[in-house]
Formats: sequence, C-alpha cells, structure tokens
Amino acid sequence: MSDKIEAVIVAGARTAIGTAFKGTLRDTTALELAEVVVREVQQRSGLDIALIDDVILAESNYGGGDIARHAAVVTGMTHVPGQAVNRHCAGGLTAIGNAAAQILSGAERAIIAGGTQSTSTSPLQRFRTPGTLDEFTDRWMSPTHPDTPEAPNMDMSISVGWNTAKEVGLTRDEMDAWAFRSHQRAVAAIDAGAFKDEIVPVQARQADGTTITFDTDEHPRRGTTLEKLASLNPLHPEIPDFSITAGNASGMNDAAAAVMLVSSDLAAEQGLEALAVVRAWAATATDPGRMGLAPLDVIPKVLDRAGLSIGDIDLWEINEAFASVPVAACKKLGIDEELVNTAGSGCSLGHPVAASGTRMVITLINELRRRGGGKAVAAMCAGGGQAAAVVIEVPAPVAR
Repeated sequence: MSDKIEAVIVAGARTAIGTAFKGTLRDTTALELAEVVVREVQQRSGLDIALIDDVILAESNYGGGDIARHAAVVTGMTHVPGQAVNRHCAGGLTAIGNAAAQILSGAERAIIAGGTQSTSTSPLQRFRTPGTLDEFTDRWMSPTHPDTPEAPNMDMSISVGWNTAKEVGLTRDEMDAWAFRSHQRAVAAIDAGAFKDEIVPVQARQADGTTITFDTDEHPRRGTTLEKLASLNPLHPEIPDFSITAGNASGMNDAAAAVMLVSSDLAAEQGLEALAVVRAWAATATDPGRMGLAPLDVIPKVLDRAGLSIGDIDLWEINEAFASVPVAACKKLGIDEELVNTAGSGCSLGHPVAASGTRMVITLINELRRRGGGKAVAAMCAGGGQAAAVVIEVPAPVAR
C-alpha cells in the first residue's frame, strides 16, 4: 500500500438483476433494494457504523427524492447524511467517483456509494403542457436533451443504438453476434458461480402474496441463438436498413449495488483488506445524437488521469446499452473485445440504469481477484450525450 492516502474499496454487494414489470423484483421498490445493499456492504466491510461519513446513491426516474438518506436511516445510520446522484445510466459510476473525491480531499474517510433502480415501480409523473391549465402528459420523465428527429430524447434506439451503428458502419450481424456472446458469457458466469460472492439475496414479494429468495440474475436467455436474434424485427421498420432490435439492446431491469470506499489509512487502522484502489474517474459529454460514442471520449480521458494506456488494462466493462456501443468502442479505440464484458452486460444481464455502473465495478473486482489482480476500466454512455468511466486496480488477494 502506498504511503499517500488512497481511496480503496473494502466491500461490495449487489442484488441479482430482475426483469422489469414481469420479473421477480417487480413489486420490490428502489428504496427496499437500496436498504438491502447498503446494509450488506456495511456488514461485509466490518466497519463500525459510527465511522461511516456518508451514503451516495444514484437514482433515476424515481420521483426526485433522496433514497440514500432513506437507506441510511432504515439501516440504523441516522447520523449519516445521504446524497442523491443522477447521471442516468452513469449514475452508479459517478457515485463512486464522487465518494473517492471526498475521501482523497480529506473531507471524509468512509462512504457507501452505489445506485438503486426499480424500473418496475418508478412513479407515474404528470407534466402540465406550458400555456395550458389542464393538458397533461402522463408517465412523463425529465428529458436529458432537447427532442430532435436526429436524437429523440425518449427513443434511445435511435439516439444511441442506431446513430452509433451508422457512424461507425456496424452491421446487424456484428451487433447480433456481440449480443449472442453476451448471453453466452452471462449464462456461463452464472453456471460457474462467478456472481456468488457479489450477490446478496433479496426476499422478494410476489403477486400472490408469497415471498421468495431471489439470488440469481434472471434476464439472460439460455435458449438464445444467432438465428433467433436474426429473426427479430427492427424496432423502426420504417427507417431503411434500421438494425437495432430488442435482441441487440439492453433490457429494462431492477437491481441495486453498492460498495464501501474508505481512505487507505482508515483501512490500515481497522485492519480492512483493500479489494481495489480507485485510480481515476472522469465524465465527458458530446452531442446528444452521438451518445453511444461518448465512451470514445471518456475512456482516453480517464486513462490519461490514471497515467495508463489501453494496453495496461486487463479487463473492461463497457455497458451494453446497445450492442453497438462496446462494438464501436473496441473498433475505434483498439480494445481487445475478448477482454470486454467477460461475464455479460446490458444485452444479457440487463441494465438497471442507476445501479449498472456500480454493478460493473463489483463484477470487475471479483473477476480480477480470481485472476490474481490487475487493472480494469468501467465505462458507459449516459443520457443526453454524457459518459463516465472509473479505473480500478485490484491487488493480488491476501492469503487467509
């Protein structure tokens, strides 16, 4: 461990990922999911709650509250404030970056950071049309950018998936192949027990009033084949050559994830093992119509901050908001696709928006520990043309 203060992750946990509206977590709220992971990372860390300074949780489209503070209170940390973060898809990464910044500044020494998403129970919102008294849009959510035909603010299949594919010249076959491999990798990881250490079971209410234990990601499709993916209709058949389908897009999902970040000196004082060091974090933005290409900007930026190059990175997570996003990043940046999303991603595991970034970091930590350590990057695009990325370094696991 370096003599200088570092921001280290000493515990992480996520729920299994549910399929929104028809899956196991459809009646479990974002607040309940947050409580599960916040409580779990505190217990896994072994850190006394009196030493925890803050809880930072990403949330998206959940009514504009402060779920982080709610989670602190229900887990017995009434002295701990809570900070809500919203960078849409990149919220979970931003929460980790914000926590690391507070720790490295010396302002705080222990922060729980993560994200929680219940697409299934997101509140209905009504927007009154300006200039009217009684005209409302139901199921409205705040857009991240002005609506244009080139970049619709409520149709990411165009703004992210299709625009990325067009600009980079990706074929339907390339995107379907990536999505197929994503499902294969996710199913293989589940069957090998690769997620066992990172998932905390959730007691989930069901429609019939019973409660079941949910501890396995349910979104990956075991029976998916390239032929089945190729048979799916494009989401916009009216657009010539439109190549985005439900199969090469991410799912709509429910889940939560969190990590405990502490200063390296506090970890030493408390005898806590550093699972990973947060080396750098960054956020960028581009034109909303180039949203799926935003990782092309944030990845070089975060690597530069970490003093690293693409060849220094052992594993990558580039979120599959659409398969076109990681395919484009690999092609344009020269990233070895064999090192990207080795246990699946949005097309297979699903994309619980506010939780995905933290889920990615937790999965990278566990996989690098199995491989004896190394460096990893988690990156993703986000609403309105944004992107965020985090660099972590995982030391060789300590023998017990």
